[in-house]
Amino acid sequence: MSTHSTTAPAEAATIKSRSARTIFGIGVGNALEWYDWAIYASFAPFFAGQIFDNANPVSAMLATLAVFAVGFVARPVGGFFFGWLADRKGRKFAMTLSVGLASLGSLMLALTPTFAAAGIFASILLLITRLIQGLAHGGEMPAAQTYVAEVAPKERRGLWASLIYFSGTSGILFGMLLGAVLTVVLPKQDMLAWGWRIPFALGAVFGLYALFMRSRLKETSAFEKAESGDVAGNPEESLWKQMVRVRKQSFQIIGMTLGLTVCYYSWAVTAPVQAVTLHGMDRGTALWASLAANTVFIAALPLWGTLSDRIGRKPVMIIGGIGSAVLYFPMQAMIGQDFWSLFLPSAIELIFLAAGAAISPAVYAELFPTRVRTLGVAVPYAFVVAVFGGTAPYLQTLFASLALPAAFGIYTVILLAISLLVITRLPETRGISL
Repeated sequence: MSTHSTTAPAEAATIKSRSARTIFGIGVGNALEWYDWAIYASFAPFFAGQIFDNANPVSAMLATLAVFAVGFVARPVGGFFFGWLADRKGRKFAMTLSVGLASLGSLMLALTPTFAAAGIFASILLLITRLIQGLAHGGEMPAAQTYVAEVAPKERRGLWASLIYFSGTSGILFGMLLGAVLTVVLPKQDMLAWGWRIPFALGAVFGLYALFMRSRLKETSAFEKAESGDVAGNPEESLWKQMVRVRKQSFQIIGMTLGLTVCYYSWAVTAPVQAVTLHGMDRGTALWASLAANTVFIAALPLWGTLSDRIGRKPVMIIGGIGSAVLYFPMQAMIGQDFWSLFLPSAIELIFLAAGAAISPAVYAELFPTRVRTLGVAVPYAFVVAVFGGTAPYLQTLFASLALPAAFGIYTVILLAISLLVITRLPETRGISL
């Protein structure tokens, strides 16, 4: 009796410690990937003229943004490769490799020579860097989503799944805050000369730490059972046959993610830009309002995840989808020139968007069999992010330049309606065994 009373708390403490290490190992790597993406866009105005010929500043900036888009193009390729790797060599192996590549990309960008020193080689090196990071980012999300879903207790999988967007958005916010601090602390000439390299160097250091943390993670029991033959399915079945067999689930992922991706980009990423260009809001005010709204988004994620563990995945996603669609135009109409006119509508929309974002990693994993779970998620997810997420800022800016800002809203609401239709036809997967 005495032995049991002392052993049980010790075992509970060990399990709690292991869970905390797992959550942190996944979160820090995922945050790094999103941080890399954010700081490139934030610091592009500072290094565009350094990497490209600055004889024409507009041309240099456009070239920098074009290279940014290359990262989106590389994501589906990375999703396919790392998805295959995770289903063949293990989730931990794929996640560790992806964060290592992301760290390498950050280091390369921090050390990229200027156009004045290396000529066109500087531009080529930047392109290679973005290809590496695009491949890494394409593989990070599916591998991390699958890992966290498989290691989570099935009765709390929704809550654990919220870690993906929680950590990712935290990485974006840290990148934005770092940018705000550096632009205040350093004179503009120093930012142009060398200050823009600081966030990429920090990304490389964070990547090494994330690499160390992930090397200490254990492989998921679901993958190990699949490897030992305890999971149904033919391990010798060709990759093509496996993908064909889960084609329905792949289209379901595309459908349910369309609206979420575009609406998320328009409120979490490009809302401050639109507030500045369309409504004349001060840039600093727009930045802080967006930061505050994204903080609300982060706080809402675990609440929605917990609710989905109680009432089911579908009701939560339906509530989030309907709220996002119905409130889109009223929230757009609220945007003005002061802090609250951007913070309130952005926060309200992001609260509803958090419903789908929080639990989508769990739903993705719950739709697929173990042997093709990561690859099955990676390919359609990377496709949606590249085609619809990657073009959302461009389309929003294009419609605004044509004096048709409502057109982008109509486009977004239609995609949300498609997502809702797909969600209503999904099976309820709360609590199933993986």
